[in-house]
Amino acid sequence: MKTNFRRRVVTALAVQGLVVLLLLFAATLKVAAQSLQSLDWPQWGGTHRNFVSDAKGLASVWPEGGPRRLWSRELGEGYSAIAAEGGSLYTMSRRGTQEVVIALDAATGKTLWEFSYPAPFSPDYSMENGTGPHATPTVAGELVFAAGATGKLHALDKRTGKLLWMHDLLHEFKGTIRVNGYACSPLAYRDTIIMQVGGEGNALMAFRQKDGGVVWKRHDFKNSPASPLLINVDGQDQLVAFMYDTLVGVDPAGGELLWNRPHRSEFGLNVSTPVWGSDNLLFISSSYGGGSRVLKVSRTAGKTEVEEVWAHALMRVHYGNAVRLGDFVYASSGDFGTAPFTAVNVKTGKIAWRDRSIARASVISAEGRLIILDEDGNLLLATPTPEGLKVHSKVELLKTNSWTVPTLAGTRLYVRDRQNILALELK
Repeated sequence: MKTNFRRRVVTALAVQGLVVLLLLFAATLKVAAQSLQSLDWPQWGGTHRNFVSDAKGLASVWPEGGPRRLWSRELGEGYSAIAAEGGSLYTMSRRGTQEVVIALDAATGKTLWEFSYPAPFSPDYSMENGTGPHATPTVAGELVFAAGATGKLHALDKRTGKLLWMHDLLHEFKGTIRVNGYACSPLAYRDTIIMQVGGEGNALMAFRQKDGGVVWKRHDFKNSPASPLLINVDGQDQLVAFMYDTLVGVDPAGGELLWNRPHRSEFGLNVSTPVWGSDNLLFISSSYGGGSRVLKVSRTAGKTEVEEVWAHALMRVHYGNAVRLGDFVYASSGDFGTAPFTAVNVKTGKIAWRDRSIARASVISAEGRLIILDEDGNLLLATPTPEGLKVHSKVELLKTNSWTVPTLAGTRLYVRDRQNILALELK
C-alpha cells in the first residue's frame, strides 16, 4: 500500500512538474514571438507608426563603403514604403496603367507573389511628381491591405496574394480626388481597417477586415494626402486624422468626433503624419503656408481637452516625415528649394538648429540615433544633440528620386527609390 501511495505521489508531482514546464515553455514562446513582432515593420511608420524602431545591436558607425549590401533588384515606379513582417516584405509599384502589390522574400528579394489591377488615371489627375503608388501596405493578422493612387483598397491573403475583397474609395464613397494621387496608408484597429476617404458623410471610414463590410462612416471633412494615427489619450484610444484643412480626433471604434482644430495649407496639402508623445503633446506640420503647431491633448471628466502650446511657420515639413526623440522633433523643413534638416523643441517651439548640408530627407530612428535618407540617395547615420547633428557615416546608395522612408526590421534596412529596392545589414 505504501509503495502504491508513493508511486501515485511521485506520478502526481511529475505531472505537475511537466505542466509547469509546459506553461513556462509556452510563456517563453509568447515572449519570443512578441519580441520578434516588435522588430517587424508591419505598416507605415513601423510597429508604433512613429518611425522609431525597437531594434538593438546596430553598428554605431559604418565601414567606408557603407553597410553590407545583401541584395538589390528592380522594383518599378512608386514611392510606396516597405512593410516587413515574418520574413516577408510588402510594397507597391506601377507598371503602365496597372498597380502592383508585391510580396518579397526578405532574405533574398525574390518575388513570393504579385497582385496587379487596372488603375488608369483620369484627366482629374496631375502626376508630374511621379505616378505613385504613394501609400504603404499594412499587414494585420493573415491579411495585407494596400491602397493605390486612384483610391482602390484591396485586402489580400499575405501568404498567397489571393484577393479577399476590394473597395473603390473614390467612386463608391465619393471620396476627395487628390490630383497627385491618393496616399492614405491603411490603419488597422481591432478587427477593422480605417481609411481617410474625404466623401460627404464618408470622411473617415472603418471596414471589417475579414470581409470589407462598412463598420462605420462619419463626417464631411475633405481629404488630404496624410495617413491617420492612433494615439492613447489618458487611457482612451483616439484616431487622429490630418484632413484637408482640419486636424480631427475621433473614436476609432465608432467614429464619434471628439475634437477638431483648423490647420490650413494651400490645396489641402497636409501631408506629414502627426507625431504623438507620451507627454500628450501632438506635433503637426505642413508646407504651403501651414507651418507647425503643437497641441496638448488630455481628458478631464470624460471629455477631451485640446490646448495649443505653440504655432509658427519656422518649421514646415513638406511631404516627408518627422521623428521625435526626447524633447525634439527632427525633420527636413521647407517648401521648394533647400529644406535643411531641422530640430525643433516640441515643448517650446524654439528651433534648436538647422543643418543645410543634408538635402531634403526622410528619417527613422533606432537606439537613439537617426538613419537619414536624402532625396539624392545618400544614406546617413547620425546622432542628434541639442547643439547639432553629429554624422557618423554617409554613403551614396541610390540614383533616382529617393522620397520613400526606409524600413528597419531587426537589423535589416530596406530602402528604395523610384525604380529599385536595396537590402542592407546594419548589425
